[in-house]
Amino acid sequence: MKKQRKGGISNEWLNTYSDMVTLLLCFFVLLYSISSVDSTKWRMIVKSFNPTDAEISQIVEDGQATEGNYDVEGGLLGEGEEVQFADDFDEMYQKLAQYVEENGLSGDVEVTKGDGFTFITFRNNIFFDGNSDVLKQEGKSVLDQFSKVIDGVSDSIGEIQILGHTSQASPTEPNEIESDRFLSSNRAAGVLVYIQKKNIIEPEKLVSIGFGQFRPISSFETRESRAKNRRVEIIISKNDSVVRSLDNYYNEVYGTEPSEAQN
Repeated sequence: MKKQRKGGISNEWLNTYSDMVTLLLCFFVLLYSISSVDSTKWRMIVKSFNPTDAEISQIVEDGQATEGNYDVEGGLLGEGEEVQFADDFDEMYQKLAQYVEENGLSGDVEVTKGDGFTFITFRNNIFFDGNSDVLKQEGKSVLDQFSKVIDGVSDSIGEIQILGHTSQASPTEPNEIESDRFLSSNRAAGVLVYIQKKNIIEPEKLVSIGFGQFRPISSFETRESRAKNRRVEIIISKNDSVVRSLDNYYNEVYGTEPSEAQN
């Protein structure tokens, strides 16, 4: 039998050691790669592996919802002509209306001036995708410009009401109560929170209300009429102005009362 040689040192441990060093090197390269990945792209990667239930089950209003950038004349929302500061409450309307016209938003944003108030109507596609209450980047850009105007006259503003509205999806069947109410309320609150974070006006002057499908300005019969009902309204009231009911505003702005619009 061949005797085992004594005094020799086995080199097998070198293989294990080299493997461990290689793995550690790979690990640190991976860490460096992750640290240099754009945060937005990283969130998208993570979301692709772990989507939320809301994203899986999202229902598109009337069968369509657009994603990505909302194109208007002159580029993306909020990337055209910038609005200028207003010097007084009456000039605020002029600055807002000018911004809407110069940026090609007239089809989706309406600005109306009344006695002691400015009433702004935003179609839902400006701020939100179908059945979503997450404020889009394009909507934030528009609110940035509107907030700049409001900032210049904040001392003369008594209250800003933000009203969220949905539409009955079917001409004959009402929406599911809970989702309908929460959607309109969350949309209004989302716009309010974004404005409040701008610190342009005292928080106690900001109010958000969700009406669900129950304050329509058009019928539920056609896709076009239902699209008009899906909206966010902002009512900016002047200090010491006459307190009005929503029906009173609607009569002056839309020329109708909600009960009449359903007929």
